Amino acid sequence: MLNPRAPSPFLLLGDHAGNRIPRLLADLGLDEKERTRHIAVDIGIGALGTALSSRLDATFIHQTYSRLVIDCNRRPGAPDSIPAVSDGTAVPANSGLDQAGAAARAAAIHAPYQAAIGSDIERRLAAGQQTILIALHSFTPSMRGFDRPWQVGILHDAGDSRFARAMLAFFDRDAELTAGDNEPYSMDTIDYTIPFHAYERRLPYAEIEVRQDLLADADGVAAWCDRIEQALRYALVEYPTL
Repeated sequence: MLNPRAPSPFLLLGDHAGNRIPRLLADLGLDEKERTRHIAVDIGIGALGTALSSRLDATFIHQTYSRLVIDCNRRPGAPDSIPAVSDGTAVPANSGLDQAGAAARAAAIHAPYQAAIGSDIERRLAAGQQTILIALHSFTPSMRGFDRPWQVGILHDAGDSRFARAMLAFFDRDAELTAGDNEPYSMDTIDYTIPFHAYERRLPYAEIEVRQDLLADADGVAAWCDRIEQALRYALVEYPTL
């Protein structure tokens, strides 16, 4: 957790912000190139979340373990929570993993991460602190031969989606951007973190997807920190009227 007990209404989340692998798993049987690809980590999100945390004086709760160890934005036990193959790459340590092994990873990594989010939300609500969940993700410029035209996407579904829609409206006004509405992915029953924490509590939220090549260096991270800060501040004013 970065910047705990910060005063901002925004609680920043990074489900796939790191690529650490427990030593006992021996790098999952993958070389360094694979361990730094998008299959292992949301490229640029650790740096972007850190920058936004400082800019907004906001807490950033982020997972430092690789999504290939266990995906913290999936329900434990879901078929793709511990993938044996990801974007064409076989993950040897995940192949044939038994139920006990999967449960051990969930208990060691998934559960503490989600518990930290839930605990901070409850603390904030008890203190009367406005709380808006902002999940930060990044996506590849192309997938399976399709060049994705979006620079940014806003994901939303059930619960109180007004904040997400206000952010989308902000990005839609920018002629330099192609913003995706539930693109390049839809928020649906596959996603876990936002639905689990925001829907029942009726908390405002947005899941932000930024194209990874735009976060490839410090200048890119700084530029998107600026853009997202502007979008968040705009939506904070506009979403109650939607």
